[in-house]
Amino acid sequence: MNIVVAVTGGIAAYKSVHLVRLLIKAGHEVTVVPTEDALRFVGLPTWEAISRNQVTTSVHDDVARVRHVALGQAAELVIVAPATANTIAKMAAGLADDLLGTTLLATTAPVAIAPAMHTEMWQHPSTQANIATLRSRGVTILGPDSGELTGGDSGPGRMLEPEQIAEGALALVGERDLDGLRVVVSAGGTREPLDPVRYLGNRSSGRQGVALALAAADRGADVVLVAANIDASVMADADQHPLIRVERAGSAAELGTVMRSIADDATVIVMAAAVADYRPVEVSEGKLTKEAGGLESIELVETEDIVSGLAARRRPGQLVVAFAAETPRDDDELLDRARRKRERKGVDLLVVNEVGWERGFETAENAVHVIGDDGAVLASASGSKRVVADAIWDAIADGL
Repeated sequence: MNIVVAVTGGIAAYKSVHLVRLLIKAGHEVTVVPTEDALRFVGLPTWEAISRNQVTTSVHDDVARVRHVALGQAAELVIVAPATANTIAKMAAGLADDLLGTTLLATTAPVAIAPAMHTEMWQHPSTQANIATLRSRGVTILGPDSGELTGGDSGPGRMLEPEQIAEGALALVGERDLDGLRVVVSAGGTREPLDPVRYLGNRSSGRQGVALALAAADRGADVVLVAANIDASVMADADQHPLIRVERAGSAAELGTVMRSIADDATVIVMAAAVADYRPVEVSEGKLTKEAGGLESIELVETEDIVSGLAARRRPGQLVVAFAAETPRDDDELLDRARRKRERKGVDLLVVNEVGWERGFETAENAVHVIGDDGAVLASASGSKRVVADAIWDAIADGL
């Protein structure tokens, strides 16, 4: 694949050397388009050596080939990493005062940017408005991450790691084997209220379910994402995706109502949300306080089994996928639990993962097995939640 990697003037430019190397090793043809400021961080000889292609910043070089538009016309994918606040603003305004600007205006290929800047700059209303503008034009925003920044600061604005950027960008030009399918994905964790202030909940961030929705949409499916209590930062890309419609739910009862209302039109239902198994029998209208006597005990009752109900009423040709999060002693026990749960739920496929204090929930990575209707392990995957999501869709697609 012919890929343009645009590098702008931020300290994170050093990471883009590894990004280019990853793309080259994967067999892609890479042309680096740095800005003049980028060359103050990583020099031109490095970019030419790592990409094995001529590198220039000027629209006046190679005029006979009309290089200032030819690069964009020939590109099958454009990645801007790092994307500074200045470059993001120029992209939103459609400025073309250098080779990067003309390349971006001349391309019809998918464009992904990896923002990198200090937290205050990332959160500034101007930057956020520019990001919204780019999203509305179909540009994919990869990150930023939250973490250590230049100068000892910390917060959102850190550029994603090269592996994450490569993975997210290459997914934009992946196989569209789900074209025309209607997909429903639930994600997040339900909350069962005790009073107007407190609730029983779980640690699910919703990242795996959102990754599943994004992966399905990137592969051509029309997706409804039913989001249960997911942070806006996790939902940002899904909220802006043209093939994803978002429905909200809070409690298990609300999630069940939404899922039943939209399930009939779906070809595939993926129940990735972490649904509470129990809810309080009584919900107080006012806050329970120590002064008023507090609460000595909570009487609980089981919530409805949403995925079993969806499986029981599924129409011919509809595929239902359940998730199970377990804390087993070993992998054999994990698979045994998964097989029993798949039969008990009556679903076509069950995706199982091990969870714990530091795995599964609230993490960037996951490891899963996909169990089929005969108890066989159809797929196993580990890595980022997007990598896992694509592996799950591979297994689903094989069963359609």
